[in-house]
Amino acid sequence: MFIRIFSHMLNDTDTFFKMLADSTRLRCLLLMQAEGELCVCELTHALNLSQPKISRHLAHLREAGVLVARRNGTWMNYRINPDLQGWALDILQATLDGVRKTEPFISDRKILDTMADRPGQVCCA
Repeated sequence: MFIRIFSHMLNDTDTFFKMLADSTRLRCLLLMQAEGELCVCELTHALNLSQPKISRHLAHLREAGVLVARRNGTWMNYRINPDLQGWALDILQATLDGVRKTEPFISDRKILDTMADRPGQVCCA
């Protein structure tokens, strides 16, 4: 079951764009937009950042209502909140479409694709 937190913030345009303004949060969102659900360990691997840093950014996105989380044992999995306003989902998709062939998205995706033991097999963090 996915956790929905602060759903009243889903209509807050300012909050949504503030969440996109940070490079780490944007990179996480774009990977989730491309991949669907991702474990924290996948994001730390792809972005080469520490687990506490990634988790802090994901917490901000979850509290703003942009992400939903699902616990799988000791692992947390995140995905874009399907209840986001249509315009917000459209912005995420348009942004992904625009950056698919640019850095750092290319490198982030390549690193994620080459990760050994991705969740679904065995989680790695």
